Amino acid sequence: MRRNLALAHALNNQLPGLTGRPVTGILITGTAHAPAFQAPDGWDWVLLPGVGKSPEGYLPRNLAMPMHELVSMRALLLKAVLAGFRPHLVIVDRHATGVHRELESALRHARSGAPVRVVLGLREVLDSPDVAFSEWARFGGPRLVKALFDEIWIYGDPAVHDPVAAGEIPFSLRTLIRYTGYLAEGRPPGSGTSCMPGSYCLTTVGGGSDGHALARVAVAAHVPEGLGHLIVAGPEMPGEQLNELRQLAGPGVKVVATVDDLIYHLRNAAAVVSMGGYNTVCEIMSTNVPALIVPRTQARAEQRIRATSLANAGYLEQQDIGTLTPDIFGGWLAARVGTTVDRRRAVLDGLIRVPQLAAQLLQPLFRPNASDPALSPKEGAARVAV
Repeated sequence: MRRNLALAHALNNQLPGLTGRPVTGILITGTAHAPAFQAPDGWDWVLLPGVGKSPEGYLPRNLAMPMHELVSMRALLLKAVLAGFRPHLVIVDRHATGVHRELESALRHARSGAPVRVVLGLREVLDSPDVAFSEWARFGGPRLVKALFDEIWIYGDPAVHDPVAAGEIPFSLRTLIRYTGYLAEGRPPGSGTSCMPGSYCLTTVGGGSDGHALARVAVAAHVPEGLGHLIVAGPEMPGEQLNELRQLAGPGVKVVATVDDLIYHLRNAAAVVSMGGYNTVCEIMSTNVPALIVPRTQARAEQRIRATSLANAGYLEQQDIGTLTPDIFGGWLAARVGTTVDRRRAVLDGLIRVPQLAAQLLQPLFRPNASDPALSPKEGAARVAV
């Protein structure tokens, strides 16, 4: 959701200057708290019934109904949204045809009507090759991807990690791929205010559903003299775990579920310790603050692969949660506070490159001889679904 919201703001700000048209759009998500975030002017949210992961696989997050019925309902909703909105550009995030292919019929129907361009957007690391290839098969395989998508945008720098060379993306899809660079610089500004007085170090664990182990080490670690310690536990951390952290926090340690402006807090921290999710790592990469990444070790290899590749490039450091202790944590802080990291060699301007790629795809649709009268070069807004 955070990645797609950043894309929406970038497209809204830059596409009008590239296409000569204003932009209107919809953000489609299954994340219940998404509408609390500010969508760009002219955009709105479409909230689908959510799915969640369990040891048995994907299940309805809230609704008491069989998964196959939820999938069917999501498919009908997606088809209705795209048919009613008639977007010129659709950007699908990560799951090419949805969690259980519920997006497939909507995309097929959209492509059979008015001209539309469809893009698959992928983070730069998917998973270990064997897991990634099993998911490609579940999405319908390369042949279906080629039939439904015009391009694949990879939100990363192949000099740091190339998912095709790593075996995470089928080689047969290489002609569709465009590398955008990390979606790091130019993310929407927040409040620009800090919840911490004075200097501080920062620990953040992403959404927080699996971040308790790292946060518990952080709350017990010694912080260098004169620094506070802000621990952002994430909105999805269970309440009992959040309360435990607050009870364990000593003087100068502040534990919060969320902050209004994480990027601002990252840029003003003396040092950062974080899990290895895509969005948080991108936000760290847009700063020169020293960072220690403690990747998730369960469910997916994605965060470990990302941390290793960025550490090998010299942009951050990594530590396994199984060997991280409060003493190691505190020792790293003591050694890194007062230093900076030069990350200027990394390609971090993906939020500029994406609108350029979008404009190139849309240009043929907005020519005077476009087959759809709604695409007159002087009338109407460019419609985008993300």
